[in-house]
Amino acid sequence: MSPLHTPRGRVLGLDVGDRRIGVALSDALRISAQRLTLIERQGTTRDIDTIAALVGEHAVVEVVVGLPLTLRGDVGEQAERVLGFVEALQQRLSCPVHVLDERLTTLQGERLLIAMDTSRRKRKGLIDQIAAQLILQSYLDAGAS
Repeated sequence: MSPLHTPRGRVLGLDVGDRRIGVALSDALRISAQRLTLIERQGTTRDIDTIAALVGEHAVVEVVVGLPLTLRGDVGEQAERVLGFVEALQQRLSCPVHVLDERLTTLQGERLLIAMDTSRRKRKGLIDQIAAQLILQSYLDAGAS
């Protein structure tokens, strides 16, 4: 891809769980992903309102959501729930929403935090954000748009 066609603008990464949504944000040049926040789930409508506010506040031009496929690559029960959330998110946002296979990102994040000697209590609050960061960084590294 030539520099004239390189996508620009921030990308928001989401790790959607049943209790929490980890959120990460890229820089405008799409080089790196950083943890942004953790959303405690309060129902799909309120969760999407919160995400829409973040999209506006940070001038986000794309959103990428981790899709928790099974280890065999199948769409299981959790992936179905995430796809339903993505559909509702797409209806609300004016920017594109993509899904990315997120198999093992939570496990990667957990291992990273253990290696950093992070306490179990602290890991619980960080794991979803780190998973979102890993999802987003994978998306950025792939040069997706």
